[in-house]
Amino acid sequence: MNKVFIFISSFLLLLLSSSFFIVKEGERGIILQFGKVLRNNEQKTVVYNPGLHFKLPFLETVKMLDGRIHTMDNQADRFVTKEKKDLIVDSYIKWRINDFSRYYLATGGGDTFQAEVLLKRKFSDRLRSEIGRLNVKEIVTDSRGRLTTDVLTSLNKGTINLKKTSLINVNSMNALGIQVVDIRIKQINLPIEVSDAIYNRMRAEREAVARSQRSQGQEQAEKLRAAADYKVSLILAKAQKEALIIKGEGEAEVTKLFAKNFSSEPYFYFFIRSLRAYENSFKNKQNIMLINSDSDFFQYMNQMIKIEE
Repeated sequence: MNKVFIFISSFLLLLLSSSFFIVKEGERGIILQFGKVLRNNEQKTVVYNPGLHFKLPFLETVKMLDGRIHTMDNQADRFVTKEKKDLIVDSYIKWRINDFSRYYLATGGGDTFQAEVLLKRKFSDRLRSEIGRLNVKEIVTDSRGRLTTDVLTSLNKGTINLKKTSLINVNSMNALGIQVVDIRIKQINLPIEVSDAIYNRMRAEREAVARSQRSQGQEQAEKLRAAADYKVSLILAKAQKEALIIKGEGEAEVTKLFAKNFSSEPYFYFFIRSLRAYENSFKNKQNIMLINSDSDFFQYMNQMIKIEE
C-alpha cells in the first residue's frame, strides 16, 4: 500500500514539475508540440516572456531562445570601390530575434552560430554591393553614415521593395526571424601594399617640398646677405669719402696756418723744418750721411757750434 502511495505521489510530483517552466530574464520561450512550434488561434507563435508558465506535460517541450541584442564582430575583409580600389573594412552588427518561430526553423533549432553565419553572408554581400557603388572619398567622408543606413535597410527589407505587400522578402533577414538593429564601420584601411606605396609617395612629396623650401630659403638668405654687403659697402664708401673730405679740409687748414706763419715768421718756419729734418735723418745711430759741411742743411747746427765756441 505504501509503495503504491509513493509511486502515485512520485508520478504526480513528476507530472506537476513537467507542467511548469521558468523563463529567465533576457530569454524568451516557445512551445514545441510534436516537434512543431505551438501557435495560437491567429496562427501566431506563442512566445513566453520571463516568468513562471504552464505547459502540457510530456506532450509539449520548451525551447529557450535569447531575446537580447547580440553583437557580431566581423573580421576585417577586402572590398572594391567604384574606381576599382581595394579597401579593408572592419565592422560589427547588432541584431536580435524578432520572429522566434522563423528563427527556430531557419537556424536548425535556434543555433546562434548558424544564425550569425547566415547574417554575415548576407551582410558581406550587401556591403560589397554598396561599396561598389561609391568611391573612396564618398566612403570615408560624408557617405559613411548613408552607407551603413543603406546596408541596414537592405538587410531588413531585402533587395526588392515590398512596401505595398504583406509578404516577407526572402532576401531579407526577416525571413530568418532576425532584425538587424545597427551596423557600424569601426575602421577603413588601405591594403598594406597600397598604404606602403602611398606613404612612400607622400614622403617623397614632402621631401621635395622641404628641398624646395630650403633652396628658396637659401636663395632668400643670399639675397639678404648681398643686400647687407651692398649697404655696408655704401656706408664704408660714404664714411671714407667724408673722412677724406675732413682730412683734406684739415690739411688745407694746416697748410693755410703754415703759410700764414711762414709769411709772418719765415726764419722760425725754416728752423722748425730743419729740426724735423734732423730728427728724421738721425733716427739710427749707425746711419752715415756724406754731405758737404758748407751745405745749407747744417746751417743751424753750424750756428750752434759757433755759439758754443
